[in-house]
Amino acid sequence: MTAYDYDLFVIGAGSGGVRGARMASQTGARVGIAENDRFGGTCVIRGCVPKKLLSYAAHVHDELADAAGYGWTVPDGSFDWPTLIANKDAEINRLEGIYQKLLANAGVTVHRGRARMLDAHTLDVDGERVTARHILIAVGGHPVVPEIPGAELGITSDEAFHLPELPRRVVIVGGGYIAVEFAGIFNGLGAEVTQLYRRDKILRGFDEDVRDTLTTEMGKKGIAIRTHADPERLDRQADGSILVTLKDGGILKTDTVMFATGRAPNTTDLGLDSAGVATKPNGAIEVDSYSRTSREHIFAVGDVTDRIQLTPVAIEEAMAVVDTLFTDRPRAMDHADVPSAVFSHPPIGSVGLTEDEAVDAGHAVEIYRTQFRPMKYTLPDRDEKAMMKLVVDAASRAVLGVHMVGLDAPEIMQGMGVAVKAGATKETFDATVGIHPTSAEEFVTMREPAARRG
Repeated sequence: MTAYDYDLFVIGAGSGGVRGARMASQTGARVGIAENDRFGGTCVIRGCVPKKLLSYAAHVHDELADAAGYGWTVPDGSFDWPTLIANKDAEINRLEGIYQKLLANAGVTVHRGRARMLDAHTLDVDGERVTARHILIAVGGHPVVPEIPGAELGITSDEAFHLPELPRRVVIVGGGYIAVEFAGIFNGLGAEVTQLYRRDKILRGFDEDVRDTLTTEMGKKGIAIRTHADPERLDRQADGSILVTLKDGGILKTDTVMFATGRAPNTTDLGLDSAGVATKPNGAIEVDSYSRTSREHIFAVGDVTDRIQLTPVAIEEAMAVVDTLFTDRPRAMDHADVPSAVFSHPPIGSVGLTEDEAVDAGHAVEIYRTQFRPMKYTLPDRDEKAMMKLVVDAASRAVLGVHMVGLDAPEIMQGMGVAVKAGATKETFDATVGIHPTSAEEFVTMREPAARRG
C-alpha cells in the first residue's frame, strides 16, 4: 500500500476547511491543512461576521432616533468610523486566533502557503511537497468586478471593511444580498447612498413580497434604488470624486463606488487539471451529492462548488465528508430547506420555497400574508413595516415556505427553519400558541389566505 504523508489534506482554512480538518483529525486521521491568507475564510475575515458588526453599528442611528419616544433625552451623538473599524479588527483578530487554536488542539498540521495539486495525490505548498490519500478543497470564492473602463477606481466588499474613513457619498452597484446589506450599513452610518441595479427589481431569487417590501423600506430610509441602471465607465475627477457614467447616458458623482456584482470560485492555479478534477463553465468544482469531485478521493465543499453560498452549509458539507471518509457513516448533506438571512435594514429571513417556486414546482398553494408596524416602533412613531408570509400546499397543508422582512427576522427564522424541516403543516402552526406581544406570534395567528394559486 502506498504511504501518504496525510490521510486528509485540506486546502483552505475557512469555516468549512477548518471544521473538516478538525473533525477528521479527531477520528485519528493524519490531517494537514494549507492556508495562504488569514484563518477563518470569507465569513470570519471579510464576510458575515464583520458585516454584521457594521450592521449593528448602523442600527444605533435608529435606536438613538427612537429614544425620545420612550422618554429618553439623548444628546446629539457623533460617529467615528476609525474607532468602529479598529474595534471590528480586534474582534476579527480574536476569532482568527480561536480558529488557529482549534486546529492546533485537534492535532492538525498547518502549512502556511498556497497549495497547488501536482497530481491526484501530490500537492506543492510554496515549494514543500506533500502527499495525501484524500484531499478536501475548501478555498471559497472572491468578488468579481465588471470589465468597464475605470473599474479599478471602485472597491468590493473586501475593501469596504478597511476604508480609512466613511465616504460622504457611496454608489453601490448590484442588486443582491451583499449590495442591500452594505446599502443599509453606509446609509445608517450617515452616508448618502445610491444603489444601481441593471434589472427591474433587487434581490433576484427571493420571494416577490420580500423584494417589494425591502425596496419600499429602504426607500423610506433615504436609500436611492435605481433599477435598469448599469455603469458604463468610472472617471476620477480633479477634486478626487468619481464620475459614474451609466449606459443610458445618466451621470452620478460620488466619493466611493462599491461593486457587489457577484462572486466567483477561487479555482485559478489550484492544479485541478493536473489532478483530473472537473469544473463547471464558471470555474466552480463539479461535485456529487456527497461533495465528491470527478476524482473519487478528492472532495470539495463551500463556495468553491457554487451550490449554496452560506457558511453553515460549508460546515455541514465538510462534516458529511468526514463521516463519509472516517466514521463509516457515508452521507450526503441535505441541501433542502436551508434557512437564510439577509442583514439588510430592515433584515430578511427566509426558509423553503418562494411563492413562485412553489407554483412552478406544480403545487396549488394558499398564501398567508400580513404586514404591520412592529410594537417597538409605535411610541417613536417610526414608519417601518414588517412583512410575514407563509406558502402552504393546498392539498397536503404542508408549509412550503416562510418569509419575513422586519425587526428580528433572522432570529425568528431559525425556529421557522426547524418547523419547515420537520414537515409542519398549516394546522401545526394554527395549533401553536403565540408568544404575546411579539412579532413572531403573527406566524401562528394568520387564519385567512390572502391568495390562492395553482
